[in-house]
Amino acid sequence: MPPGRVLVILCTYNERGNLVNLIPEIHSFLPQAEVVVVDDNSPDGTGQVADEMSQKDPRIHAMHRPGKLGLGTATLAGLQFAIDHDFDYVINMDADFSHHPRYLPALLYLMYSADVSIGSRYIRGGGAAGWGLHRRLMSRGINTYARWLLWLSTQDNSGSFRCYRVAKLRELDLGKFVARGYAFQEEILYRCRRVGCRFIETPIQFEDRRYGTTKINRAEAVAALIVLFRLGLENLMGVPVVSSRQQ
Repeated sequence: MPPGRVLVILCTYNERGNLVNLIPEIHSFLPQAEVVVVDDNSPDGTGQVADEMSQKDPRIHAMHRPGKLGLGTATLAGLQFAIDHDFDYVINMDADFSHHPRYLPALLYLMYSADVSIGSRYIRGGGAAGWGLHRRLMSRGINTYARWLLWLSTQDNSGSFRCYRVAKLRELDLGKFVARGYAFQEEILYRCRRVGCRFIETPIQFEDRRYGTTKINRAEAVAALIVLFRLGLENLMGVPVVSSRQQ
């Protein structure tokens, strides 16, 4: 494994049933990693569980936000935590076992030759278990749309299972991010490309969550398409998109 401090980000909203099992499994594959739980005031007590776990294990940190403010802003909070606390690598993954911790060593190992490593469903050996035709077509469509608009060379641009080199994240202005929800995944790849990041993908099998319900809905999907279109215009015309947080 490359030398340096590693942080794993878990953005949570009603993930109590997953969290208590996921963090120990993360540490079974990456014992040296620290974990930050970014919780959006989950009604099911996920934040309280994170606090209890952090009191027992110094590798675990809990960050509490006042409400459900969007996956993109939660991930940004975790990335800022990694920057502020001088980590070398930061891994983002879903908190529901859709991304199995067994892939963590491979993601980290690839950082010997990359600035962003991606757990990919769309290269040889990757896939998504249990997906119907409609979900597969929708996911493929959004990835093609993002590659075309944002000039991305990577195959899986909408997944969140990734490792970033923190030194390259320092070159980004996190305050300029536009996406608050799921389009964040494509936006950060676009902004990383613009600062010269090297990308690499490793195959994963995406799995259905073990507990709880998915947070994706039609409104989120439409919002993501609009954000990607605005970023595509910025990419083509060179006119920066203004974030709602800057207005």
